[in-house]
Amino acid sequence: MLSIVIPVLNEAPSLAPLYHEIREVAASQGLSIEVIFIDDGSTDDSWDAICRLAAADARVRGLRFRRNFGKAAALTAGVDEAVGELILTLDADLQDDPHEIPRFLAELENGLDVVSGWKKVRRDPWTKVLPSRVFNWMVRVVTGVKLHDHNCGMKCYRRAVFDEVRLYGELHRFVPVLAAARGFRVGELVIQHRPRRFGRSKYGGARFVKGFLDLLTVAFLTRYRERPQHVFGTVGLAAVGLGLLGVIGFGLAGLAGAATIAAAGVPLLLNPALYASLGLVLFGGQMLALGILGELIVAQHDRSLRTFSILDRTDAAGERVRPGAGESPDADAASFATPSR
Repeated sequence: MLSIVIPVLNEAPSLAPLYHEIREVAASQGLSIEVIFIDDGSTDDSWDAICRLAAADARVRGLRFRRNFGKAAALTAGVDEAVGELILTLDADLQDDPHEIPRFLAELENGLDVVSGWKKVRRDPWTKVLPSRVFNWMVRVVTGVKLHDHNCGMKCYRRAVFDEVRLYGELHRFVPVLAAARGFRVGELVIQHRPRRFGRSKYGGARFVKGFLDLLTVAFLTRYRERPQHVFGTVGLAAVGLGLLGVIGFGLAGLAGAATIAAAGVPLLLNPALYASLGLVLFGGQMLALGILGELIVAQHDRSLRTFSILDRTDAAGERVRPGAGESPDADAASFATPSR
């Protein structure tokens, strides 16, 4: 079964046309589907529209949040509700074309675990396109995952991806990056992007800033989650080393009887460079201590957190065993950021 998860925020006029397009594609391709709409605190008639669709078709279900919790929360709720082995996400604004669904499924059949849409030709104003392209370039450079459009809402996954990757905050756009860090095979597909017919875009300038901060979080999680001392310790040692060089230099000058720095004529104890050196030593010590605390936290959870992902197994007879329906590829593995149950 294919589970189609659609977050909704004030998109009432587009829901019925979107549903009819999905139903048309499913009928023409003989797909077994379910459609899950998640109303993320809409203030228009979106929930009423979802209820009408659910009443008319048993394959449609709806979830309604008490308030706006964000797209990552909506996707998480939808994935938890889904029963399909394949999960497709798309936006509710009709800019994603449901007729692309068979192409996504074909890419999964070719061996990919995550297929991300690429809106190569954007039907958006330049004020939205330009920041998005800059952001996608930064993600490619920082993470090494060579996708052109991390922000695209239309993506298709095997369920095993969400068995190991947990969404929180605004990390929904980084699921392919987190999945690639776990060893899942990630690819992209050029898709048609349609002009917006109803409502207005939820994009704002603050989204770029939040996206950059989330990118730093993802970079740390994918590279240093199990070895925090490597990043904090490196910064700490560099700061302590530079600070000690300065302190030792001023100490030697004092021992040599130089009461002032000849070039500047500044008394030794009033020289700001001396205090900058002492500050570097203190800062470096704090970074080293922070790294040690991080290592202690990791060590405390080393039995409940798994840093690996298992694709296949062999049984006692030496036969290859692949995960069954509804089972994670790694029965022992925990989610990306949470303890196993």
